[in-house]
Amino acid sequence: MEAARRVLCEQHAPCHDRRTRETRQRRYGGDREYHLRRPYGIGRKEFDELLAAQGGVCAVCGVPDPEHLDHDHRTGWVRGILCFNCNGGPGRFRDSPERLARAITYLRGTTWQRVLIHPGVYQMCSPTRGRPPSPRS
Repeated sequence: MEAARRVLCEQHAPCHDRRTRETRQRRYGGDREYHLRRPYGIGRKEFDELLAAQGGVCAVCGVPDPEHLDHDHRTGWVRGILCFNCNGGPGRFRDSPERLARAITYLRGTTWQRVLIHPGVYQMCSPTRGRPPSPRS
């Protein structure tokens, strides 16, 4: 039964894909417009205006020509346009400024540095984490 269903789906997939493309073209003017308008309620024109207002760069890192629309996951409101790498960050930190601030504190405070403790003797330490783990542990 499963094999028959799979064959049927494979036979109809090209027709389904073609109809989907045609519908998106007819209703939205193409895939990009569909992917902007459907979840975010803006079109390519508004996207381009927002990008121009940002100076044509990622709102976080400044890389030119970003393509990802960032939104608040709780409200769904559009925040700005980000590059691929920057777009993943807010969601991974659950859109929480507090979590992001703790991550920044962590990054700034965990850089291991060589500290001279005696002439010719160095120890690896971190301002907030103490000594690194022993190689034997």
